Amino acid sequence: MLHEAAQWVTDQIFDMGYIGIYILMFIESSFIPFPSEVVLIPAGYLAAKGDMSITLIMFASLMGSISGALVNYFGSLYVGRRFLIRYGKYILVSEETLNKMEEFFKKHGAISTFTGRLIPGVRQLISIPAGLSKMDLKVFILYTSLGAIIWSAILVILGYMIGENQELIKEYLSQIVMITLLSLSFIVAFYIYKKKNKAQN
Repeated sequence: MLHEAAQWVTDQIFDMGYIGIYILMFIESSFIPFPSEVVLIPAGYLAAKGDMSITLIMFASLMGSISGALVNYFGSLYVGRRFLIRYGKYILVSEETLNKMEEFFKKHGAISTFTGRLIPGVRQLISIPAGLSKMDLKVFILYTSLGAIIWSAILVILGYMIGENQELIKEYLSQIVMITLLSLSFIVAFYIYKKKNKAQN
């Protein structure tokens, strides 16, 4: 149902070209759940046909992703944090918990933001703890951008290479998600190893 609704919205906005891609990726990266594959895979297919530019697709996608992530970040920073400090005790979230989260993101915010942007279902949500913990904005934007660029490139290339073959897209997309999660597991394991090794030395 969600996928069909997203496809309908995409069809309505896609005629706006690169501005449409920006709007859709803004929605996808903010608090509204929206599958990015229904935006970027067709865009990649249009690039293969010569109707769109991959460079401009990537730029519009990146700007939309950053803008949407910043909505979550600042919303969490200015509204969510104040709300949780005041009412968090009623939902078992204390100010001490927020302080611990802030300390965690000071140490591990970069790797958390980068890996989070590459995990479906977590992509939009990772901006919320980053804002709640007052993560450094420049670091947040940098690693949000890196994750967004990689994920967008995967989907655009998939559309460019495969086109409109829905069965192949589903098959390859599932494989790509599994490979991405496996790769992220190795990255996180290596990160933890380096941190422990540094602490011991």
